[in-house]
Amino acid sequence: MPIKIIAGLPIKEQLEKEKIYAIDLSRAMSQDIRPIRVLIVNLMPKKEETEMQLLRLLGNSPLQVDIDFMHMSTHKSKNTDQSYLKKYYNTFDEIRDKFYDGMIVTGAPVEHLEYNDVTYHDELSDLITWADTHVFSRLFICYGAQFALYHKYNIKKEALPEKLFGVYSYLNEQNTHPFMRGFDDSYNVCQSRHTTINIETLNENNELNVLSRHPLYGADVVASKDNRDLYIFGHMEYDRETLNNEYQRDVKRGQRNVSIPENYFIDNDPNTRPQFIWKSSGHLLFNNWLNHTYQETPYVLSELKKM
Repeated sequence: MPIKIIAGLPIKEQLEKEKIYAIDLSRAMSQDIRPIRVLIVNLMPKKEETEMQLLRLLGNSPLQVDIDFMHMSTHKSKNTDQSYLKKYYNTFDEIRDKFYDGMIVTGAPVEHLEYNDVTYHDELSDLITWADTHVFSRLFICYGAQFALYHKYNIKKEALPEKLFGVYSYLNEQNTHPFMRGFDDSYNVCQSRHTTINIETLNENNELNVLSRHPLYGADVVASKDNRDLYIFGHMEYDRETLNNEYQRDVKRGQRNVSIPENYFIDNDPNTRPQFIWKSSGHLLFNNWLNHTYQETPYVLSELKKM
């Protein structure tokens, strides 16, 4: 089934080239099926790049997925024109009275800041509280996951001695869990962060369930016990070149001691093509999340207020 996006979204042509089919509202209205409604809260500076990464994963499903995008109105984007945001994105006020099957909150390059120092701290906090009664299933990525865990459980992030940057193999701790179904005993995932959440703190919380871990770097996938919140510290949505682009950006900026992403280039040679060894994991996890969300969400979304 196709994903439903706002008419004219620039990445639609590229989606169709990749055989990821998208339809606009007029065609979607003529289809007599129950779509799954997903809100994407895009905190990343390069909006179109993140849109493409997420829609590739959400479009690989037998479900029709209706997409709304949202940006933080309390933050002025330096990388995306306001005209683009106004045309293709919603603000919190514009979606406040709506209900969704699922919500995705992306990462953001602000982890070096204290949570309270981020310009949109209050708006994102209000959004996560609102989602408890307006969204059935919530998926938080990287900084979004760290922020949500702090907001919900007062779990604080910790600075790493050096940036965790590369592709790493994580152990599947619960292969019968709905979100990990179909995963091998280990899987690969991109990491690009300066902070972490202590795995012992996560394990001690009786409302959380650690689904995968690395022996050195801790948890990657964590779910709430009721499976309505999914936290991912890595980036399963990244495409082949994303880590390379980050690496080349830092080199051009003249940053000192720029590390080559680990386990990414063949023989650690940045002149070679990066290995794309996490793609299947990303598709599997997002499909599991969509399927679980679709199966468990009340048919009448407004009933979420009673849950």
